[in-house]
Amino acid sequence: MCGIAGFIAQPDRGKSAYAASILQSIEHRGPDDYGWLRLTGNQVERGREWKQPVKEPEVLLLHRRLSIIDTSESGWQPMSTADDRYHIVYNGEIYNYLEIRKELEGLGHRFRSSSDTEVLLNAYAQWGTEALRRFIGMFAFALLDTNRRTVLLARDFFGIKPLYYWSENGCICFGSEIKALSEFALSQPKANTERLLLYLRYGMTDFGSETMFSQVQQIPAAHFMEISLDGCELEVPRRFWSAESDRILDISFEEAAYKVRDLFLRNVELHLRSDVPLGSALSGGIDSSSIVMAIRHLDPKADIHAFSFISEDSALSEEKWIDIIAHDARAHVHKVHATADDVAADLDSMMHFHDEPFGSTSAYAQFLVFRAARDAGVKVMLDGQGADEILGGYDLYKGARLASLVRQGRWSEAADFLQRLSRGGGMGRYLGAAYCADFLLPPAMQSTVRFLVGKDAFPGWLNRAWFAERGVGVRFANYTDAKDVLRSSLTRSVSETLPGLLRYEDRNSMASSVESRVPFLTPDLVNFLGMLPENYLIDSDGTSKAVFRKAMRGIVPDAILNRRDKIGFATPEKRWLHALDCWVRSVLNNEAARSMPFLNLDFARRELEAVRRGRRPFGFHVWRWVNLIRWTEKMGVTYE
Repeated sequence: MCGIAGFIAQPDRGKSAYAASILQSIEHRGPDDYGWLRLTGNQVERGREWKQPVKEPEVLLLHRRLSIIDTSESGWQPMSTADDRYHIVYNGEIYNYLEIRKELEGLGHRFRSSSDTEVLLNAYAQWGTEALRRFIGMFAFALLDTNRRTVLLARDFFGIKPLYYWSENGCICFGSEIKALSEFALSQPKANTERLLLYLRYGMTDFGSETMFSQVQQIPAAHFMEISLDGCELEVPRRFWSAESDRILDISFEEAAYKVRDLFLRNVELHLRSDVPLGSALSGGIDSSSIVMAIRHLDPKADIHAFSFISEDSALSEEKWIDIIAHDARAHVHKVHATADDVAADLDSMMHFHDEPFGSTSAYAQFLVFRAARDAGVKVMLDGQGADEILGGYDLYKGARLASLVRQGRWSEAADFLQRLSRGGGMGRYLGAAYCADFLLPPAMQSTVRFLVGKDAFPGWLNRAWFAERGVGVRFANYTDAKDVLRSSLTRSVSETLPGLLRYEDRNSMASSVESRVPFLTPDLVNFLGMLPENYLIDSDGTSKAVFRKAMRGIVPDAILNRRDKIGFATPEKRWLHALDCWVRSVLNNEAARSMPFLNLDFARRELEAVRRGRRPFGFHVWRWVNLIRWTEKMGVTYE
């Protein structure tokens, strides 16, 4: 796990002067070591201590190292092949590197280190971009081929690891964080208007190639982009993998559960490969509990350290569930607490690490968990991120399942399913029907229906005219014309919802120089789940993650697997909002807020007061206002 940055430029662009400050800006991503490599003509230079070149290079590769696998000198980057043709800076982990290494050795490759970086480098030398599909892991890298005079930028299957780029005047800069691009003298940052609306309205960020900055792009998940040094022009990123979802397997529920169990345990086993201390996040829900219990199942003697956020609101606290897992797994649980004052004190620091706004204070709970891991000397953490998006874990997906039954004309099953949603701690028929309509109503009808039920697509605190002038309208994020609505929804969530959560995961962990691993997100498991019948994911009783619950029987305590509620690292946001009332008011009245033409501030202030007094339900949009205003101040963002 590391941080990378660099540029590809036509001669005499003068960007190398920023190298030292860039290495400093991403130190938190790799505090153990650093290095650089530059190509000038046919000459390759490399080193640790930065030396300003006499002549500007065509390519500069920068690397900050967080040593996880092969912590010795032989794992140092930038790394090169023995023939000095290929050179790489790489951020991530290839968990099946031992198996790939054995295959490469059989093909005649020889290795000088025990690192996964060298395996990745030689795999590319052997198979080219076809190697990308062979990896199980997370990765973002820049690879220089001096023979072909190209640089390859590539990002893993799900976008677990970030890779941004920016192009201007014959220079392409790239890096693990947007702040690294800013160090390359990115001109005054401007907001991406469409992403601005998606964030404010739905909290959506990070998917596809766009960002909240109009000038900054990212390599999309499961894509690569090759750049020729001769001309230094961007090509369209190319996809190297897509999840399988077009066919449905003819398999029994019991057979599916057995296969899911096998795939998941194998994933956890691979993700435990590390040469440094390792722990796990534990929220008390099914996903994180399954990871902790799987570790105990795989290694009865393992010294397990788990890290949990405990909410001060008893209605949101999962401490009793965490304690069950702590007992059964014989795990050392480190419990983290926070107050409203802590949020206010740390918000600017979080913003520094994230570079873009985040959707709610649940990200703050995660931020504290990784900080606790660092303080305990744990350098690698396993986390359950992604499970909800591939297993149908949110209530929204129950609406999608109902919508599938309706669209397929299975009216009796749909009525029965809707009736069952109100039982056993379910979400209720009204909300189920509302979610269902969200998936089925065409966009042309949604605005009218939402207005009639008091859920206007353009709330009064948004300046509809400002967005309309810029050709940006509301998007109805859940509508689909697919027959299998749940399947379509999950596929879209992996590509649109999950990337934002993975950004939180990456930035929060890297803020504390901790590597976070997500064992649910491997191509084999996601492909298999994507081919299962929908009722294997959400059954006729409305039970989510049905096949996974079955798969974990005998490993995870039944008390956990029988849960019907979902909390996660939930924070008492409404309580914190009241406690921070003066601070929130000051943010909504500052100069940055007044510079935002898309916010109707008078309406927003009245909305806040109504929420405070209980006349309006609390919503995450209040925290998004605060986040966006502070982001505008911190990054100097302008709106046109």
